[in-house]
Amino acid sequence: MSRSDLRRKLHSYIEGGDKQLLNTLNETAETYMQQKELDQMIAEGEEDIKAGRTYNLEEVKKMFEN
Repeated sequence: MSRSDLRRKLHSYIEGGDKQLLNTLNETAETYMQQKELDQMIAEGEEDIKAGRTYNLEEVKKMFEN
């Protein structure tokens, strides 16, 4: 199914959906977006580790003291 076909199908569900369906779709979308953001943060963290951009415990303590 193409992206545009899928959008049309979802729009029809939204237009004809009751409150329960709309709440379920909303919760699913929010969970998906939150997970996508977390996945991006993890990927960035892994890149930082590979590039050696890390701090030891003493360096972190000093950052919070200032």
